[in-house]
Amino acid sequence: MSKVSRFVIAAAALLLALLYVTPMWRIDLSAPQYPEGLGIRIWVDRIEGAAPTDLQNLNGINHYIGMQPIEPDQIAELRYMPAIVGVLLATGLAAALLGRRALLFGWLAAYGAVALAGLVDFWKWEYDYGHNLDPTAAIKIPGMAFQPPLLGGKQLLNFHASSWPDIGGAAAILSLTVALLVGVYEFRRWRRSRGQALATATAVAVAAACAAPAPRAIAYGTDECAHCHMTITDPRLAAQLVTRTGKAYVFDDPGCLADFLAAGVVDQSAVHSVWVADYSTDAGHLLPAEEAWLVRSDRIRTPMDNRVAAVPTAGAAESLQAELGGEIVRWAEVVSGAGSPAGADS
Repeated sequence: MSKVSRFVIAAAALLLALLYVTPMWRIDLSAPQYPEGLGIRIWVDRIEGAAPTDLQNLNGINHYIGMQPIEPDQIAELRYMPAIVGVLLATGLAAALLGRRALLFGWLAAYGAVALAGLVDFWKWEYDYGHNLDPTAAIKIPGMAFQPPLLGGKQLLNFHASSWPDIGGAAAILSLTVALLVGVYEFRRWRRSRGQALATATAVAVAAACAAPAPRAIAYGTDECAHCHMTITDPRLAAQLVTRTGKAYVFDDPGCLADFLAAGVVDQSAVHSVWVADYSTDAGHLLPAEEAWLVRSDRIRTPMDNRVAAVPTAGAAESLQAELGGEIVRWAEVVSGAGSPAGADS
């Protein structure tokens, strides 16, 4: 994880500490006979009235309509929730300290599961609290249930009940939201890094594939043509054949290369690639022969009078033809005409 992500995750984990010192949830009721309202505050380890007598008054009201009394000591979740929150806080800090994405994703999964399980458990408790009524209650309304809302407001007889996160719950929601955003950010970083790694590996593989075998640099003025044995001097007219084993044969003229192939000195199955020089530059740049465009003209002077020159594009070939005349051909035509008299059609 990035340093910023680690810092934010640590802060998100520490927000859970507020659950130990502030209420997690609040349920408030208002009615004409209770102008100041009644309420309960649910902490991570206890339930209390919003005012000292609220829980007692609420249980008294509920008794008349058959609802169960709220007895915090009988609620098992209040006994083990502090430990669960402590584990989440500690593991969140550990994920931030170690900076491993796998720990972050595992922590987020556990955090989300605990949050979802807590909401489901709270809803089930409210459902049982509002539906499991004493049939001998003094006030019975057929078909009426008194389940408080999980979130928001709801009218229950002459009481309006509202249920919302309190400070601790809001801190936990903020903590989980921020942690999830960091998780999404780190997941995208991980995806990008994998993509870049794959692209790099692919590029290396392609480069390796292209690098061996490959044409070698021609020593102009020193190297001899493999076919006619003349010294290679013109970088605009050189050519090269590379075998599958990496051996390179150099030529002073594309025609010499074509004649060399026609002579069968190298078996066709052993040929890896064939290259011809770019006539439009004297930099000695080689083009794959099968991709090059060639112009055959009597005005092109080549060492062995094959009168063929290569350029990289059709447009360049058209320009060269307009300047020197002749015809535009492809490499296959040059090879098919190899061995014919100079200037003969392929």
